[in-house]
Amino acid sequence: MKKIKIFNCFMNVGSMDDTVNEIEKNLKQNLFIQHGVVNVAKLINMRSNLSLFKSISSCNMINIDGMGVVWAARFLGYKIPERVSGIDLFYRLLKLSVKQNYPIFLLGAKAEILDSTVKELQKVYPGIIIAGYHHGYFWDDERSVVELIRRSGSKMLFVAITSPAKENFIDKWRNELGVDLVMGVGGSFDVISGSVSRAPNWMQNSGLEWLYRLLQEPRRMWKRYLITNSKFIFLLFKEWIDMRKGIVFKRKPHL
Repeated sequence: MKKIKIFNCFMNVGSMDDTVNEIEKNLKQNLFIQHGVVNVAKLINMRSNLSLFKSISSCNMINIDGMGVVWAARFLGYKIPERVSGIDLFYRLLKLSVKQNYPIFLLGAKAEILDSTVKELQKVYPGIIIAGYHHGYFWDDERSVVELIRRSGSKMLFVAITSPAKENFIDKWRNELGVDLVMGVGGSFDVISGSVSRAPNWMQNSGLEWLYRLLQEPRRMWKRYLITNSKFIFLLFKEWIDMRKGIVFKRKPHL
């Protein structure tokens, strides 16, 4: 898949179907995929968090999960077919796991939310092979959890832990997990279990999921969005200016 670079971060350009097809092709060949996604907040945090930057940069597939980044890329002149939402890709890969009989492992969230997630997936995806699962509070003994995943024989691992812990865990243990695909899915288990509601489709399609979250938790989210989005807009215009300077420089005739 084609790649572009924004704020010194590479990311894949392609549709949801392109992404699923590429993943399916690699899985059939037993080729390892460390999957990541980027949105506005993550691109900003990567600039000050070097471990997060390293972990994301180590991924061999990075999708744009955020309309803010889609709009920014288009503003810079890149052709972006659509946003590839992490949770929607997760659903597509669950269907793939059933179709191909790929065992999966679920890691993350509180124990009760994880239990509800497992039950819901078994109901929605008959025949799904959940080879194992573990809650997300294991930081005093990471190696035991890694060994549990490896022994499960899972083909795909989905990690529902907040950033940057999720990305750093995946990057740290990638060579010992024994899976062919590891993907961070953020708060997907909360949505699947019904403990958190997702924005309506019209807000998702309009890039307004951030507004839905802001309305749900205004006291906690307003400052984060104000600061993060302001930094993003500033850096976007700086990158646009730098790109324009580069074009002018390349066109300048040699003396």
